[in-house]
Amino acid sequence: MKRAEPGTTPAADTAAAAAQGHPTDRQLAFGVASPPRSYWPARIAILAAIGLYLTLPDSLVAGPHWLIPALEAAVLLGVSAFTPHQTAQESRIRRTTVITLAAMVSTANMVSLALLVHLLVAGQAQSGEQLLFAAIGLWCTNVIIFAIWFFELDRGGPAARHLPEHTAPDFLFPQMSVPGCSAENWAPSFLDYLYVSFTNATAFSPTDTMPLSLTAKSLMGLQSIVSLLTVTLVAARAVNILH
Repeated sequence: MKRAEPGTTPAADTAAAAAQGHPTDRQLAFGVASPPRSYWPARIAILAAIGLYLTLPDSLVAGPHWLIPALEAAVLLGVSAFTPHQTAQESRIRRTTVITLAAMVSTANMVSLALLVHLLVAGQAQSGEQLLFAAIGLWCTNVIIFAIWFFELDRGGPAARHLPEHTAPDFLFPQMSVPGCSAENWAPSFLDYLYVSFTNATAFSPTDTMPLSLTAKSLMGLQSIVSLLTVTLVAARAVNILH
């Protein structure tokens, strides 16, 4: 926002900015209404998470190895075939189904991590190379699935972000607090949430994007714990076994 000229009021300055098509102070703080986005990047990410699960050894999977991927693939297929492909065309069924799918993948990933930690503590891990690749797969799944959670959470979800009067943001992106550093009327896409997830899983803390709501802070904290366990305990032990 430009600084108000002498003799003008903040309200007048805001009205002038809105009339010229520039984001107002509130829009910058809350994030401008999002343009239409495709759901396909998120769906492809979930498909990648399913593929990573299939690479895990049987010792890190609770129940039949095919069961969880088959359920996830069936849900993903239904979402892709029978719900909107653009974020401007939201359906309650789509969002409920995707959140259910995210919960399934999250639970399966945490169970696999718990089994891996148990094998390490019990001294039953034999192959350091297998452990290392399993840890990498679990960490990548951690990044993907929390990106889905962030994408579905922020400002009420991808469809709600289209509304001019959407709810308060759960994440503060740099583009929302530094006017002029990005394209006009910038709004986050799934890849932005994937980057937030990647940096949080790598640094074990927020980097350039800050969580604002209690839910966002809780999700980022949980992701950091999962990532920390994977990197420090599992990956380090696997490397030791390799030596």
